[in-house]
Amino acid sequence: MDEGTELSLTIAHIVQRLKGSHLHSQIERQAKECLHQPEIKLESLREDVRSFLKTSGGHNNVSFCYIHSLPLSHPTAPPEHLKEPLAYMRKAQASWEKRVFKSLNSMSTELGVPLARMRPAVEQKELTNKWNEMGTDEPDLSRFRPVYAPKDFLEVLISLRNPNHDSSEDVSARSHWGLIQVPLNVRDIPQLRQAYSELNLTTGQLGIDDHCLSCLVVVEQDSAAAQQYSRQGCSTGLRADLWALILNSTNQSQDMMHYEQLKAGVIQHDLLVDNLIYKDVKLTASNDDYYFVFEDFLYQVLLCFSRDTAVLEHFKYNSATPPKSYIQGKVGDGDCAVVYPPNGVIPFHGFSMYVAPLCFLYNEPSKLYSVFREMYIRYFFRLHSISSSPSGIVSLCLQFERLLQTHLPQLFYHLRQIGAQPLRIAYKWMVRAFSGYLSTDQLLLLWDRILGYDSLEVVAVLAAAVFAFRAENLMEVTSLASAEAILADLSTLKVMPLIQIFLFATAI
Repeated sequence: MDEGTELSLTIAHIVQRLKGSHLHSQIERQAKECLHQPEIKLESLREDVRSFLKTSGGHNNVSFCYIHSLPLSHPTAPPEHLKEPLAYMRKAQASWEKRVFKSLNSMSTELGVPLARMRPAVEQKELTNKWNEMGTDEPDLSRFRPVYAPKDFLEVLISLRNPNHDSSEDVSARSHWGLIQVPLNVRDIPQLRQAYSELNLTTGQLGIDDHCLSCLVVVEQDSAAAQQYSRQGCSTGLRADLWALILNSTNQSQDMMHYEQLKAGVIQHDLLVDNLIYKDVKLTASNDDYYFVFEDFLYQVLLCFSRDTAVLEHFKYNSATPPKSYIQGKVGDGDCAVVYPPNGVIPFHGFSMYVAPLCFLYNEPSKLYSVFREMYIRYFFRLHSISSSPSGIVSLCLQFERLLQTHLPQLFYHLRQIGAQPLRIAYKWMVRAFSGYLSTDQLLLLWDRILGYDSLEVVAVLAAAVFAFRAENLMEVTSLASAEAILADLSTLKVMPLIQIFLFATAI
């Protein structure tokens, strides 16, 4: 496919996704107005459009964000290949989805709790009155259990196999040391050094030295510049603005109206998954020294998120498929099948920790919600779906194991021999992008780089760097429990020095 054809297809993709949006109607209206201006001539139309785009930061930012969300695939590929090109990955994901939804339906049947119900008027009024203090409510959640925990998902990842791959053809026996046994291409340290050159040991980090530059980026409202700036860390005072700019989260009147509509949906209808959200917040964020104060915000954001059908758009490039339930008495009738929950995402144990760190940056619920939703549909969904994406959890696990096997083979072999496979320890960090494990200031520095490089790859690098940092102590352990004890507290670690030293000071 030549460059011109590829560009035309990208533009067509963007136009298709813009249709129906507020921005699309704005551009269409302005285009019609321009047609009546005498200075607009057909022969110079191409240059006029280019000039307009150069001076129209807001429109460019939206296009920039859409380009980053487009799946990389051939235009003639079938829809399922847009979601996931490898058949065995699609099959494994479908099997996992059936298992999860079966668990949810079983819970509904066993507890006699419907998947959804209209709240009585009294209950609606009560919820409206306590919307900003839901954390004070103490519902009986003892009967409810998480549909699954990350460790359950890990077992599925470990069992993945490519039926067309003969592992005996692998060059090195070392490839069998790890738990992940699928042949995916992941970058090693020389390739990572090239990709993450801004993180080298001689380049300043944290963004402190460039506060004036970050102010300029925010004033100019340039998403691409904000993303480039974020690679070396955002200054604390401007991080919220820079992240919102990268994600094109504008929080305009239509965004606030959308949030209010979602809130109304929460007040009107009670969903079974609401109990899973309550339970998860109580088990995780409410017990965290950094995040317990944000309990009310977490309920508001996550309950609204579960009702947001706009989230369904990301399933076009997500290997997962939104689960469907049937209207009562209509089981098996395709016309009566509805996506459940409305956003297509069933929360699992630890899900609320994707939102919690953002509460430090945004104190307005609609803005917090908008940023979280964009973070989820761009990054976090990849941490709990089976795919071959370089930012997917399968690739991250494989990359973590490969980095350790290649550059710390003695440590890897030692831990494997005592039954302490490194991935069984590091997986819980990666599946949450380290939320709940690092101190908040360090976590936000890590997430700066996720946004800056538009990739979750740095999560796997940090996990390997933590093992490298504690390697001397880990070589002395004799059991999984003692290895876990050494790695139990990561709250004092400084993220960027660890990553920099591991990437740029490791002998290769």
